[in-house]
Amino acid sequence: MSAKWDGPLQKIANYRYRIPADYRGEHQNLQMKTSAVIYASDTMIPCIRADNAPEQAANVAMLPGIVGESLAMPDIHWGYGFPIGGVAATDADIGVISPGGVGFDINCGVRLIRTNLHRNDLSASQIQALIDEMFKNVPSGLGSHAKVRLSHGQLEQMLTMGARWAVENGYGWKEDVEYLEENGCLPHADTSTVSESAKQRGAPQLGSLGAGNHFLEIQQVADIYDPVAAKTYGITGVGQIMVMIHTGSRGFGHQVCTDHLRVLEQAVKKYNIWLPDPQLACAPVHSKEGEAYLKAMACAANFAWCNRQMIVHWVRESFERILRQKAEDLQMHIVYDVCHNIAKLEEHVVDGQKRKVYVHRKGATRSFGPGRPEVPLKYRDVGQPVLIPGDMGTESYLLRGTSESETTFGSTCHGAGRIMSRNEATKRWRGEDVFNALKQKGIYAHPASWKVMAEEAPDAYKEVSEVVNVTDGARLSLKVARLLPLGVVKG
Repeated sequence: MSAKWDGPLQKIANYRYRIPADYRGEHQNLQMKTSAVIYASDTMIPCIRADNAPEQAANVAMLPGIVGESLAMPDIHWGYGFPIGGVAATDADIGVISPGGVGFDINCGVRLIRTNLHRNDLSASQIQALIDEMFKNVPSGLGSHAKVRLSHGQLEQMLTMGARWAVENGYGWKEDVEYLEENGCLPHADTSTVSESAKQRGAPQLGSLGAGNHFLEIQQVADIYDPVAAKTYGITGVGQIMVMIHTGSRGFGHQVCTDHLRVLEQAVKKYNIWLPDPQLACAPVHSKEGEAYLKAMACAANFAWCNRQMIVHWVRESFERILRQKAEDLQMHIVYDVCHNIAKLEEHVVDGQKRKVYVHRKGATRSFGPGRPEVPLKYRDVGQPVLIPGDMGTESYLLRGTSESETTFGSTCHGAGRIMSRNEATKRWRGEDVFNALKQKGIYAHPASWKVMAEEAPDAYKEVSEVVNVTDGARLSLKVARLLPLGVVKG
């Protein structure tokens, strides 16, 4: 990876920059099959160029069977194969499937819970007590193991049922699955495509937060931009207390990705696929290798949905214990759950025709607009909720999907996006200093380690407000409400 990307980046509209399809870059023997489009503001471009991520967006445009353009959201930064923030669709019949377009933390995602509490209902000591209780109730940190131990049969069931397994086993309310993307389950999951090492690695981690940028956060509604959509989503006013959960498939998803990458690296040779980067290892969607990865990926996605569902249950329990009120009385309903790292078969309009494609979203969020049947009936008039978390110490956003997002295969950004490596962040900041700085802002943090506090320092990320303003300005997703942190559990 070179330090800085100096290739062509043509501004074609507000918030849109194009790498033309005739760009060859470092791979003179390969040709882009389409152009690459990056959504960004003018002020973001130097930062985007700095880590060479546009080269990855151009590389993705060389995938066999790619449909439309290779796309990147404003939170773009360097990733494995695809840039983080990358979106690409491949033809459902002749395209390929690439784990690099999904990522290692399969179905890393965000869930938002609303309550009927107002900021004035909670004292600072109660917020601290709630955060401490959630930290105790939801295992977190590197290699953290959950409180639930699954038998082999239970694990197999969970991997095929997703969030519904948790609900049917007492971890949630029946209505919960209605407000999860895909209702919390990909039905083509097949556990025979998952290695025993992945199962052994995942079994003790179900119901745990993990480490890195994963978090539980108590928030308050600070601003409402779209009162109609806000009311539809259950946002009743400024000051309302919300809870945001951000985690994924833990070591299980990582192992699934690792296992199948080895297979697909060989499949590239078998199917005579030429790639600009071996990290884009892929296979035809209807090949034995491609289908096996999709089935295993679905198992990991189901693991993540079930994982977040169990965490919801323990978050509700934490509120009940500290506030001595039932979660039902607190109206702790799920607003929505979105995935960030996934590939799914969807129908989109391409060149004026409806077409089935596999949409890879790697650090990107689905943003379906009004009328789409995939959106819960309650939300269908306004579009699906879109959840964009910030970093510790900065705001998060609730947005809504739009019909205009069809230009990005119904996709938008997924977060602030890093501008500094974790290693560099730990050299620059001490965890204790980050903790104290948050405390000065009125935010109570309970980290699993001081190291993770330094790694996740707010200044290691882009300004989430600028990222969200780009997606709002480009109408990929529209702002509904801004949420400010009051307390956070960091994994």
